[in-house]
Amino acid sequence: MFPSFMKKYLLFITVIISAIAFVQCNKIGNPITYAPPATDTIYYDESSDDFANPERGFYRATETYASHYEPLDAEEMKNWRSLQQADDGNYKVYSTLVFRNIILDGFTHKNLTQDVLDNISNDFKAAREAGVKLIVRFCYTITSNSGACPEGFICPKYGDAPKNIVLAHIAQLKPLLQDNADIIACMQMGFIGTWGENYYSDYFGDPSSNGKGKLLDKNWSDKNEVLKALLDALPQSRMVQVRTPQMKQRYVYGVNAPTSSAALTDAQAFDESDMARIGFHNDCFLSSPNDYGTYDDYGNSSSSRADAYSILHLYAAADGKYTVVGGETCDDTYSPENNCENSGKAQTEMANMHYSFLNCAYNNDVNNDWEAEGCMDAIKKNLGYRLILRDGVFPKGPVKAGMQLAFTLDINNVGYASPYNARPVQLVMRNQSTKQEFVYTIDTDIRKWYSGLTSLTIKIITQNDMPHGNYDLFLNLPDAYASLSLNPAYSIRMANTNSWEEATGYNALNKSVTIQ
Repeated sequence: MFPSFMKKYLLFITVIISAIAFVQCNKIGNPITYAPPATDTIYYDESSDDFANPERGFYRATETYASHYEPLDAEEMKNWRSLQQADDGNYKVYSTLVFRNIILDGFTHKNLTQDVLDNISNDFKAAREAGVKLIVRFCYTITSNSGACPEGFICPKYGDAPKNIVLAHIAQLKPLLQDNADIIACMQMGFIGTWGENYYSDYFGDPSSNGKGKLLDKNWSDKNEVLKALLDALPQSRMVQVRTPQMKQRYVYGVNAPTSSAALTDAQAFDESDMARIGFHNDCFLSSPNDYGTYDDYGNSSSSRADAYSILHLYAAADGKYTVVGGETCDDTYSPENNCENSGKAQTEMANMHYSFLNCAYNNDVNNDWEAEGCMDAIKKNLGYRLILRDGVFPKGPVKAGMQLAFTLDINNVGYASPYNARPVQLVMRNQSTKQEFVYTIDTDIRKWYSGLTSLTIKIITQNDMPHGNYDLFLNLPDAYASLSLNPAYSIRMANTNSWEEATGYNALNKSVTIQ
């Protein structure tokens, strides 16, 4: 028998255990739920307006001869940034890109003079003043001499320069290209052949019926040497466009590379390697079943030239997702294929191949059809990127200075391509009373905002000394170069109503946050 005090103790223990069991059972039956912080969801209105945006759209075409240099005019280029009539076109465009073809006539066997280099430097200055960027190409001739040769309309000698001169000129140009890369959207390989299109050449192989009808191993290796020199002359932040997809394959994988060579992958994209820096310019967009040889296999010393449209078209579509793609139309005979949908496939092709820009001066037999058929407005807005804020989910309550501010934005890129040059994405917090701004860089790569929806999670730590008050939020997408980063002409504008702040280049998120 237990003493009475032991009985009382055991009874006490039993009551405690029963109480604990009841509490635990009650928790299982009625679990405590987590209450997330209250949030505000803002839905943004899409704008249907067309407007200027950097490094995309219809470009203006200019060219000059080194022998009688006609400089770019800053005031004229400023006007091109506003809605202006296309050259020989029945439509109007905003242009932030200027194609600059510099014809090095008279220099096929000697170095460039300082006057020529100074003139090129002044072009860069004028573009910077105007708020535009340049697509740069150098060549030695744009003349096609007709005669009694198989091609008829163009016969040798064509008038380009030998490899040693080309390489010497690139070396001379390198300091200019390095110093002015901020104002270069991209470069085209150029230098070789008439028009710089790497085809009708006296020194790098002639795959036309005037020549061997294909390219030899030495022709490919010589072209590769020029492309390597040009890639090295530019900062790694800038891309070079080549005229045909096979030119990239034969550079990346060698002169015997098959047309089945692999395209870039997402993991390889934008890593500043040579492979990641080579894009395409198709100067005969939808002009024939294979765009006048754009998608040909040009052979080598052990193989013949052949049509390779199916495989090279797929390669260019896959690779172009990660590189700069643009060009021009050149012939309206390939109709209705080059018309608007539904009779043609102009917009579908631009989207599939990720076009960022086209020429508004050539060939307007094609471009004017897009205006007449009703798809030009969509093409003007969708060349390159077109970024739309869809919605944002923000914290509802105040945030303490020095603590985390986190929210999400859904951004839809309805354009044909993502931005091809890197640029920061910034959150700007502006004090409503004092107008003091705090800027935070967001961890994202805008070049990977591909066509479609991007959900952007923003997490920043506010500064400890941030004054208390209400702050308006903005998204800023400025140029990556310090020389241009404060110029709103080089900032990306989102396609939303009541968002763009023209004086700063900011995109308002139409949300304020209280800092305590």
